[in-house]
Amino acid sequence: MKAGILRYGVLASVIFAAGLAGSLVTAATSDIKSPIGPDKVVYHISDTEQQTKLALQYIRNHLEVNPKAKIVVVTHALGVDFLREGLRDKNGNPYNVPVEDLDFRGVRFLVCGITLRERKMKESQFIPEAKFVPSGVAEIARLQQREGYAYIKP
Repeated sequence: MKAGILRYGVLASVIFAAGLAGSLVTAATSDIKSPIGPDKVVYHISDTEQQTKLALQYIRNHLEVNPKAKIVVVTHALGVDFLREGLRDKNGNPYNVPVEDLDFRGVRFLVCGITLRERKMKESQFIPEAKFVPSGVAEIARLQQREGYAYIKP
C-alpha cells in the first residue's frame, strides 16, 4: 500500500515538474523579441567576386525576416565593381537587377570616393542606385559609432 502511494507521489511530482518546465520554456520563448523592427545593419563589401553573391543573399534573407530593417551596403576597393554599369557575375547575370530590387526595398548602396580616386574611376561608370561617400571605411565607422548600426562582413 505504501509503495503504491509512494509511486503515485513520484508520478505526481514528475507530472508537476514536466508542466513547470513546459511553462518555463513557453515563458522563455515568449520573451524573444519579434525580428520585425527598426534594426540597422551595415554590410561591408571589399571584394566583388568573393563577397557580393553571398552578401546579396544575406540581405534578401534579412529583409524576408525583417522587412523593416534599415540596411546600408558600403563598398570599397574591389567591392565597388558590382555597382558599375553593365557588370555581370561569372555566370553572366547582371548585378544591377538584384541591386535595383534591393534599392526599391530601401537598401542603400554606397561607394568609396577614395577607391574611385585610387582606381581612376568616375561616378558616371556606376549604376544609378550607387551613391558616393568620401571614404568607405570612414562611413562604416560613422554608421557603427554614431548611428548604432550592426556590422556584417560576408
